[in-house]
Amino acid sequence: MISPFYDAEWITTEEFANQPIIDIYHKQYIDVPAPECPDELRNFHALFLTEFDLEQVPDHASLRLTADDYYFLYINGAFVCQGPAIGYPTRYHWNEIDAAAFLKPGQNEILLHVYYHGLPCRAYTSADRRQGCILSMTDADGKVLLQTGEDWVYAVDPSYTGQKTIGYDTIYTEGRDLRLKPGEKRPVVVKQADYVFAPMPAKLLQVYEKKPDTAQPLAGGGYFLDFGEEITGTLAFTVRGTAGETVRVLIGEETEDTDTRVRFDMRCTCLCDDAVILDEGTQEYRQFDYRGFRYAAVIPEQGAKLTDLKAIVRHYPFDDDFCTLETEDPILREVFRICKNGVKYGAQEVYVDCPTREKGQYSGDMTITSGSHIVLTGDTSLLKKAMDDLIHSEFICPGLMAVIPSGLNQEIADYSLQFPIVALRYYRYTGNRAYLAECLRVAEQIIEYFRQFAREDGLLESAYDKWNLVDWPRNLRDDYDFDTESHVPGVHNVLNAFYIGCVMQTEEIRAILGVKKEKESPALIRAFERAFYNSGTKLYTDSEHGTHSALHSNILPLFYGFAKKNEEDHLLRFIREKGTICGVYMAWFQLKALCRYGRYEDAYALITDTGIHSWYNMVREGATTCFEAWGADQKWNTSLCHPWASGPISVLYEDILPNRPEYGTLKLKETLNRFTDL
Repeated sequence: MISPFYDAEWITTEEFANQPIIDIYHKQYIDVPAPECPDELRNFHALFLTEFDLEQVPDHASLRLTADDYYFLYINGAFVCQGPAIGYPTRYHWNEIDAAAFLKPGQNEILLHVYYHGLPCRAYTSADRRQGCILSMTDADGKVLLQTGEDWVYAVDPSYTGQKTIGYDTIYTEGRDLRLKPGEKRPVVVKQADYVFAPMPAKLLQVYEKKPDTAQPLAGGGYFLDFGEEITGTLAFTVRGTAGETVRVLIGEETEDTDTRVRFDMRCTCLCDDAVILDEGTQEYRQFDYRGFRYAAVIPEQGAKLTDLKAIVRHYPFDDDFCTLETEDPILREVFRICKNGVKYGAQEVYVDCPTREKGQYSGDMTITSGSHIVLTGDTSLLKKAMDDLIHSEFICPGLMAVIPSGLNQEIADYSLQFPIVALRYYRYTGNRAYLAECLRVAEQIIEYFRQFAREDGLLESAYDKWNLVDWPRNLRDDYDFDTESHVPGVHNVLNAFYIGCVMQTEEIRAILGVKKEKESPALIRAFERAFYNSGTKLYTDSEHGTHSALHSNILPLFYGFAKKNEEDHLLRFIREKGTICGVYMAWFQLKALCRYGRYEDAYALITDTGIHSWYNMVREGATTCFEAWGADQKWNTSLCHPWASGPISVLYEDILPNRPEYGTLKLKETLNRFTDL
């Protein structure tokens, strides 16, 4: 593959130049020691610099770059962009921007602030000892204006002193000592890199400043800040003080009755209480790594003066006006608002499951969030990138990984089996048959992978090579009567329902592409009925030999359309009367199941319900983005921005409002094409 960076060279630091590359990828349940990282290489910040001359500024300057793990780019002192999106080294992401507006005649300076995390986690493919950057800039005629090479220099910034982590090792505490200045400039080391770069650049994040809605004075010259809604980003301010003074920085999603007013020991298990030690005079401070928050308190402990307090917001490109809801129903209006905001702030360079804690892309969350994101933006690019990375995870396991891309190896069987859902979604919004053919290959590979657990009748038995999720959190499984987490032997309903659905949708893909093959699903459906259908209750049971019928066990046969013939009405009444006693994740399948059979009124009633298990309950509790669970206290570590709860958006657009326009109208700036040659 031709490098997108032409003849530019990968440059790194002396600290990493001779580090052996560590292979951190493996199946989850293989017992291998976790990769270690020396303290001096953790939370490592290097500044790569060069100066170059231009006789005149070109009309167009195509600047391509990437870094490991992450970069901030500055040209002539101005912030330009940041990235890259997380990627496996064998499919590493990069960015491209027209840098002409940042250049000037004469001498120019480029600074790349490159961050190396160092630990295996969901947010970075780190801990492998790869570090450094590559950059090239060309004019409209392809003439090279600048590229990385041995003439660059670097300096280490020691001011990032945090060594403790929060959010499952995804974030270092933002301890800073601004008295510590970058060290001496040293020549970079040119290194033969082993990256294989993605064929196309990933979109850059939208980054902008946001002033607080309110800034109320606190004792001692500090401020309590409220940004009016949950956002994703970093806190920034200007401060004037004396060397050695400390400023305490707190952020949180909620308030509490204390002097600082911010619940900085967040319920999502992130303790966001950072100390910034000042240098002499006036200086600017900005947190480096992003978090989800609404409130902040900045408290100078010795009287330093604070000005220009703000947030630097970041998310995938999002036009708030692209998709708007017109409705007379105030409950629907509020539910739509929190779901829309959850998707906006949860769509980063990947579909994060939450921006406060894991900060990683779970493929099951993607099942729901991608549908909402396409409706809200008209943009399929993030779904395409996510699917490419998901498919690429086959190098670790042919049954695919659950968190992708990621330095943490996690596998969830339910999520792998949902691959055809997103494959068909992408096809329906793009009509890309060539890509659908690639998805067919992967779907067939997934089915073949899970066949190793099939018993004689085809049902999966003790398929514990990957986690069997059912639903999350545990307390919202409607007493599902099969202990998957203890790896109890046997067959259970939800996993097999997803497996049959995967087989059925793969057959659907074959039909679209005109691929002939005998269908496997009819025999599997008959086996499923023999194992789980209770003729006395006319419901599906959770386990083969049990009598309990959880909501979940009856949603999926309806969702995929293989529920027992002539008994659909009974099952539909059951899942409607049960209500949303499942998690917000499974509720999307419930809504789609109702709509599949034309029960639009029932689906709408669930979306606008006001009970304790409802989207409106989040609103009642003060939500501005959709929660991880129906209420803040319904999970022990609930994050308050979790876009997997945004299911109503795609259901409203695709199912309810086209058939029940009296409930409202979704106004879109552009028509979304949906190909329906099924």
